[in-house]
Amino acid sequence: MKHYFLLLTMMTVLGIGVAQAQLPAVTIKTIDGNAVRIDTLNNGGKPFIIDFFATWCKPCNRELSAIAEVYDEWKEETGVKVYAISIDQAQNIHKVKPLVDQNEWEYDVLLDPNSELLKALGGQMIPYVVVVDGQGNIVAKHSGYTEGAEVELIEKVRELIK
Repeated sequence: MKHYFLLLTMMTVLGIGVAQAQLPAVTIKTIDGNAVRIDTLNNGGKPFIIDFFATWCKPCNRELSAIAEVYDEWKEETGVKVYAISIDQAQNIHKVKPLVDQNEWEYDVLLDPNSELLKALGGQMIPYVVVVDGQGNIVAKHSGYTEGAEVELIEKVRELIK
């Protein structure tokens, strides 16, 4: 019974069973103010991760920092790319770049100040993570962060590149 519960929990956290959907045609901006249409994001046929955060969200910052510690290894092993998307409101967008710089996050950082993309992807709370395969299909989603959750993310990416 204990193993069944653990399996069920992992399936929920990893979003296993999520019907494969494509990214929505939502336009947001880069940290430099350039428009980006989300359904055009790609990683040269390799998986990528979209991680929603806010400057004020401590679990978000812990998650992105935990990923940053292993990101170079992940990229080398799987070629995965991480897009960190801030949902800070317009009046707080100026806080995003200093936070990214301070933490030395090497992610592509995008801005979703109205949470339009977050909502389009079914997110209600942050951190909210979406794993996308090399063809642009959403293959996993999860909300919240607990220590070690980044290990489950890379395991999903490893499954995708097999």
